[in-house]
Amino acid sequence: MGARAEDERGFTLIELLVVILIIGVLAAIAIPSFLSSQGKARDASAKELVRTAETTAESIAAENGGSYEKVTAPELNKVEPTIHITATSSEAYLSAATSGKSEYTVTAKATSGDEYSITRSSAGVITRTCSSPVTKKGCSGGEASTW
Repeated sequence: MGARAEDERGFTLIELLVVILIIGVLAAIAIPSFLSSQGKARDASAKELVRTAETTAESIAAENGGSYEKVTAPELNKVEPTIHITATSSEAYLSAATSGKSEYTVTAKATSGDEYSITRSSAGVITRTCSSPVTKKGCSGGEASTW
């Protein structure tokens, strides 16, 4: 009967504390990495949206003799329905579209508040910018950058 009691002793308090400590260390490593991945996914969604708007703007100009004057948010949405122009808390949306005869700017806003813009100057130069007015660190770790 004494040998049987030894076989059923279970875990000691030290062993349980070591397991809890290991789980805590692993969680401390994994959780920040996971949260960082979520932020990157939100920003990637906005970048993809603004890039789609750029392609659509070029299509509109091609249909209008090279003029970008019809590049507006409603027109972009009409030509490409996947371009969302209404603000929501769950997905990126096209927050602005300005245009002229030979230039335009399209801006998408991520759910994190970061804004991604693509500008075509009258000389044909394309500029991609990011601004992070809310978190001040969403654009490559800073408040503003290019991409």
